[in-house]
Amino acid sequence: MFDLTEEQLMVRDMCRGFAEKNLREQAVEIDKTHRFPLETTRMLGELGIMGVVYSEEYGGAGMDYLCYAIAVEEISRVCASSGVIVSAHNSLCLSPIYYFGTEEQKKKYVPKLAKGEHIGAFAITEPMAGSDSGGTKTMAVKDGSSYILNGSKNFITNGEYADVHVTLAVTDKDGKKNKNTSFFIIEKTDPGFKVGKVEEKLGICASSTTEMVYEDCKIPEDRMLGKPGEGFAIAMHTLDGGRVGIAAQALGIAQAALDAAAAYANEREQFGAPIGKLQAIQWMIADMATEIEAARLLVYKAADILQKNGKNRRPASKYAAMAKLYASECAHRCAHKCIQIHGGYGYVKEYVAERLYRDARITEIYEGTSEIQRLVVAMSVLGEYAK
Repeated sequence: MFDLTEEQLMVRDMCRGFAEKNLREQAVEIDKTHRFPLETTRMLGELGIMGVVYSEEYGGAGMDYLCYAIAVEEISRVCASSGVIVSAHNSLCLSPIYYFGTEEQKKKYVPKLAKGEHIGAFAITEPMAGSDSGGTKTMAVKDGSSYILNGSKNFITNGEYADVHVTLAVTDKDGKKNKNTSFFIIEKTDPGFKVGKVEEKLGICASSTTEMVYEDCKIPEDRMLGKPGEGFAIAMHTLDGGRVGIAAQALGIAQAALDAAAAYANEREQFGAPIGKLQAIQWMIADMATEIEAARLLVYKAADILQKNGKNRRPASKYAAMAKLYASECAHRCAHKCIQIHGGYGYVKEYVAERLYRDARITEIYEGTSEIQRLVVAMSVLGEYAK
């Protein structure tokens, strides 16, 4: 179904080569130390990967969404932490500014983000507003030609290193749910803003996951994205792209699990022969390979539909949710089988299997849990049959 173009093949080979040369050994070290890989992230910016789909007019690489999915997949195959850094930066920070920002906002923020000179983040989750973004409590109150923000966000990817982030806040406390919020662009030097708690996580340990705190944070009114009350609509548009990014990350993790499992099955001997000769191992390898191919088709299809529909992402919502749901659960199952094939060695840090298992688990949670993805898919399908 997908015959990759010359450009898409070039991106695949470039990202695969970069990951093997610059990320393979580093991935082990930064998983242990939880060090944010700022230097290699800047290098990815120089390659155009921090602004893959955005036009060259604003400093982007001007490629398509399938190139983006392939890039995240190949990077995540070696380092899932770097994969989510790229995904959150592209899909969650750059996307709303690029699609909903004014010309002035785009000229000011997109070029440095697209080139990787600045790191971006997206702040929507709150302690009482996870799957239900309509429960947002952070407030933005108009004050002359400015807005004053008060509240906090948590679990924000890239938070500690973000030069720029977009945040969701209530702008009409008496307005209808999902029509009472707006997005704002926040700079790390804005008075009243600070990075709060830095989370210690099970996996993707080198990515920065933090609390964002606004205490009488004053920003000019021209930092609002879109119109007042459009926050929920912008969030849903943004998350469709974000889900394709995380689906691609999960796909890369799943592929890495198969790579490790197959290599180990060919070299590990028991009962006088490589364990890959055992039917029990062969069936696990066959299931992994089949699921990964199915996941890749879904991810690539979702990316292709995103590309074809541009700013109108409604047709892509179902497929983005399908891709994220299936690829993330595929990654979990493949990582599980990878450990099982490694046996006791899969449980120790000398081998990559245990890191893949830890990294895979989050893909079923962020950018919308698997339960939310099933809800999105079901509502879409039921709506089609109701017509």
